[in-house]
Amino acid sequence: MNDSTVTLPWLVIRQDDSGNRYRVGRYATRSEAQKIADSLDSRGHKQLYWVERIGHDGDPEA
Repeated sequence: MNDSTVTLPWLVIRQDDSGNRYRVGRYATRSEAQKIADSLDSRGHKQLYWVERIGHDGDPEA
């Protein structure tokens, strides 16, 4: 497997206190993404972090 075929279907999303949403990063596994989200969330800021999976069409799954 080379870099062009690596799949990173899990996103960490951040929402700030104004409602703006940002993609923090993409990860290969839900576990990896959740560890990042939990680590960021534990810092105590007003931002909200969560994990989403990207669908086959490239959009986050609902």
